[in-house]
Amino acid sequence: MFLGTYEPRVDDKGRLILPAKFRDQLQGGLVMTRGQEHCLYIFPMSEFENILENLRQAPMTSKEARTYTRVFLSGANDQVPDKQGRITIPVALREYAGLGRDVAVIGSGARVEVWDLEKWNSYLNVNESEFADREDELIPGLI
Repeated sequence: MFLGTYEPRVDDKGRLILPAKFRDQLQGGLVMTRGQEHCLYIFPMSEFENILENLRQAPMTSKEARTYTRVFLSGANDQVPDKQGRITIPVALREYAGLGRDVAVIGSGARVEVWDLEKWNSYLNVNESEFADREDELIPGLI
């Protein structure tokens, strides 16, 4: 499980040092791809394989499923972190997420998300108040 927020930097070569707490779970390999709200998703290889299997179950006749699968998988990049826990974020993914030097790496349960730090802070400011003010269940019976 991935938890917490970290603020590492992306170096001039597009490399990111993964937070120490995340390295063991990602050391065997990971897949990085486009996320929603213009962040990046990083999945441990085993979790990505589960997602891929679920995508295979979607009907090929569903235009929405085809579109989602194409966008999600066409940006995917598999890697194994180096000995220092570094990964390289491909240029196309850095551009998609608008990543500069300062980023937020957040644990989001089964995945890691990488955000431009300024975009993350803006997103959090808007959505944190909605979260705090919520009076009804988000997911009935669960939360």
